[in-house]
Amino acid sequence: MNLFLGVAIYIIVWWLAFFTMLPIGARSLHEAGEDGAPGVERGAPRAHNLGMKAALAAGIAAVVWLGIAWAISIDLWNMRPS
Repeated sequence: MNLFLGVAIYIIVWWLAFFTMLPIGARSLHEAGEDGAPGVERGAPRAHNLGMKAALAAGIAAVVWLGIAWAISIDLWNMRPS
């Protein structure tokens, strides 16, 4: 696997992991029963924790990327031309 392919696979897996984790732990002002400041949407999350979710997505993507790199290195799917 060349460098460009490895980076592209990691970025795609990171985004998939990140978007999968976005709704986890998100509570809106409406669900929490709180009143926001005037002009704040009640459906907006109280605390989004994007930094933690991005770091977790990086860890998950690294583990998944290692699995994909291993599968490519042993030619698990017989993708090399004969």
